[in-house]
Amino acid sequence: MRVAIWAAVVAAWLFASATPSSARGPYGSITVGNWKGGAFTDDKSGAFTHCSAGSVYQSGIYFVVAITATGSWRLGFAHESWRLSPGEAFPLALTFDGQPAFNVYGMPLGEKLVNIEMPVTSNLINQFRKARQMTAFAQGQLFQFNLNQTAQLLPALLNCVVSVKKNGVASAGEFAVATKPAAAPPQAAAPNAPPAKQARSGTGTGFVVSDSGHVVTNHHVVDGCSEITGNLSGAAAVKLRLVSDDETNDLALLQAPSPFKDVAKIRQNAILVGDGVVAIGYPYHGLLTSDFTVTTGIVSSLSGILNDTRHLQISAAVQPGNSGGPLFDFGGGVVGVVAAKLDAVRMARATGTIPENINFAIKTGALRDFLDNSAVQYKVAEWHDATKRETSEIAKDARGYTLLVTCKVNEQSAGAKKPGN
Repeated sequence: MRVAIWAAVVAAWLFASATPSSARGPYGSITVGNWKGGAFTDDKSGAFTHCSAGSVYQSGIYFVVAITATGSWRLGFAHESWRLSPGEAFPLALTFDGQPAFNVYGMPLGEKLVNIEMPVTSNLINQFRKARQMTAFAQGQLFQFNLNQTAQLLPALLNCVVSVKKNGVASAGEFAVATKPAAAPPQAAAPNAPPAKQARSGTGTGFVVSDSGHVVTNHHVVDGCSEITGNLSGAAAVKLRLVSDDETNDLALLQAPSPFKDVAKIRQNAILVGDGVVAIGYPYHGLLTSDFTVTTGIVSSLSGILNDTRHLQISAAVQPGNSGGPLFDFGGGVVGVVAAKLDAVRMARATGTIPENINFAIKTGALRDFLDNSAVQYKVAEWHDATKRETSEIAKDARGYTLLVTCKVNEQSAGAKKPGN
């Protein structure tokens, strides 16, 4: 059976009853790398049932991810060699990034397709959202899945459900939605591209976290750099070396050759929805001011896209170049690392509305874990009402430890994936 036909049958079959003809679609499209899909309706009633997308792997297994009209998540696995018994529980062992396995039971839908429920609050879906690799052991076979593209796929599925429920399938288009990094890193050249004639550079933001000169920024700010420098506002640039990085949580640890005078303090207790925040960074460096900028807002949500609990959603405005910068509470304690903003243009094309003030920061829980694993001794701050300060005072202190981070890619390393590799 050709891949296109196989994909269409499985996507339609999922959430249907016993036959492939019970669902109709896809309406619109979801195109994320090798993942293909769209919206589906009930063939008899015409009612919207789900959005799904799938991909065929070299092992011959077809993997599909879907969200129903009611918001429930499901995984589907199919293989042409399978002969399943509908109604009999199908055991699978799912492993994410080498962590302990989840022993789950799927429900066969026909001879070749098995469906697995993933409650929104389950550890299973939380692991799936952030994992880069997944293995599935079923019927004596081990299947491996690369999940690098799920960061783009899952928002696309969610956008599909929201858009179709609001506008109907008649208005369905391309549902893929992306978050823009709030930094301006250089674009790495393709492996076979001609050598660059001159060095290229991009900028982001970082902040000092230890008395030993350690600096935190985003992984995507320094990914692929041949040289990294940092400087405080008005000060000379110093060379920074990459100590460690965490691509999954988008964090990187740098170190200067000598300590800085001032160090940021990381808030120990949790911030709450509605609390005020201050974002400081170097957006559009070279186009706007050469100094850092200061914006304020609130914590809009304690989770990011698709309830990703590693992130905060904030209303403080951020732009390209803010990535890696500190997010403060009104006491001056760091409560997050600015990471991304929602792509307004793509959201407008997909939904017909322009999103406003939807930005994201990495929570300090992930940051503290990252620093602990890197053996960095950082300073902590406790929040209480008496510590509330003026924004100008927070900005004044931040001047001593918030850096412009510059990433340079020279012509010899323009095709490199990451520094140090």
